[in-house]
Amino acid sequence: MKADDDTRVLLKHWHEAVPEDRLAHLVKDATRALVRALQIRLTEHAVSFGHWTFLRILWEQDGVTQRELSAQAGVMEPTTFAAMKAMEALGYVERRRRPDNKKNVYVYLTQAGRALKDKLVPLAEEVNQIAVDGTTARDIATTRKVLLAIIENLARDEARFEALDRRMPSTQHVARLVAEPR
Repeated sequence: MKADDDTRVLLKHWHEAVPEDRLAHLVKDATRALVRALQIRLTEHAVSFGHWTFLRILWEQDGVTQRELSAQAGVMEPTTFAAMKAMEALGYVERRRRPDNKKNVYVYLTQAGRALKDKLVPLAEEVNQIAVDGTTARDIATTRKVLLAIIENLARDEARFEALDRRMPSTQHVARLVAEPR
C-alpha cells in the first residue's frame, strides 16, 4: 500500500534522519496528514477541504462578511471570494448585502449548508480520534497546551511586525519579489 510506504518513509525521516529537526516541520507533516485524512472523507460528500474550513466558521457564526471569513480562515480575500462564489453555486451559502450596510457582502448558510454539519463533523471527529489513537489523555492535553502556546506566541510576534508596518504578504506580492532581478 502506497500510503503505508509513504508513512514509513516519513517516520524514518523523523526518527533517524532529523530527530532534532525544527518543530515547525513536524507540525507541518502532522497537519498534512490530518488534512489528507479528512479530505478523503469529505470527498465522499463532494466537499473540498477549503470549503470545509469556511463551513466550520459559518456553522459557529453565520452571517459574517467575506473579509471576516478571510481573517478567521487565515486566507487572503481573493481566495475567500472564489470559494464563496463556488459554494454559492453549490447551494451551500448565499451572499447578500444588508439594507443598513450596502458596502459589505455578508455570507449566510443555506439549509443545505447547515445540513452538511451533521454529515461532516462526525468525519472530522473520526480523523481526530484516529490521529490520537494510542496516546494518553494527559499527552493530548499537553499537546494542546503546547500548540496553543505556540499559536499565542507567534500571534504576538506577528503583531510586533504589524506595529512596524510589516504584514504577511500576499502570494502575488511574494511572486513579484521572487521574479525581480537581484
